[in-house]
Amino acid sequence: MDQKVKILSKYIPEEAAPLISKWIDFYKCDFKISKSRDTKLGDYRSPYNGDGHKISVNYNLNPYAFLVTTVHEFAHLITWNEHKHHAKPHGQEWKNNFKRMMIPFFELEVFPMDVKKAIVSYLQNPAASSCSDLNLYKTLRNYDQKDPSFISVEKIPHQHHFMMKNGREFKKLEKIRKRYRCVEVKTGLIYLFSPIAEVMLLNSESA
Repeated sequence: MDQKVKILSKYIPEEAAPLISKWIDFYKCDFKISKSRDTKLGDYRSPYNGDGHKISVNYNLNPYAFLVTTVHEFAHLITWNEHKHHAKPHGQEWKNNFKRMMIPFFELEVFPMDVKKAIVSYLQNPAASSCSDLNLYKTLRNYDQKDPSFISVEKIPHQHHFMMKNGREFKKLEKIRKRYRCVEVKTGLIYLFSPIAEVMLLNSESA
């Protein structure tokens, strides 16, 4: 097995690794498996100052999330090759490329049925990030290795306290549209939390 395919197979479904490896070689892409980043799952950088295309994807994603993110970033690469800076980052050109580039992986049947259905729904109008589609995000997260000490904000009982991974403590308030109002205990400031943000529920007596 090709060394690149062997490495990729540790992060994405094995059947998908040869095609991603071909993309990396064909487009002369500097592909890096990155440390975890809270603000993004992956990143694409267009050629600049003599350097070629650069893609990075967080190492700690499950195989299906890693693959979806990788295709997302390669769609940026293709869009840049076709339109340079004349296309919006997540405009129609990118959406068309992302849809087209997902097809081979459907044909390879690398996704479980629930993930495939969520991706098909998402592809009707793909957004800037799979995280912004709650259905796809939740479906992909089902395949994560869970840390039992963390749960989503939507599962925190009303008026209970929770702690973020950085140690900040909040009390959950009411839901406003798609997000929850939460007050930071130390400062009294109000913040809006996504229902799928992962936090640690504190003991009920702290509420």
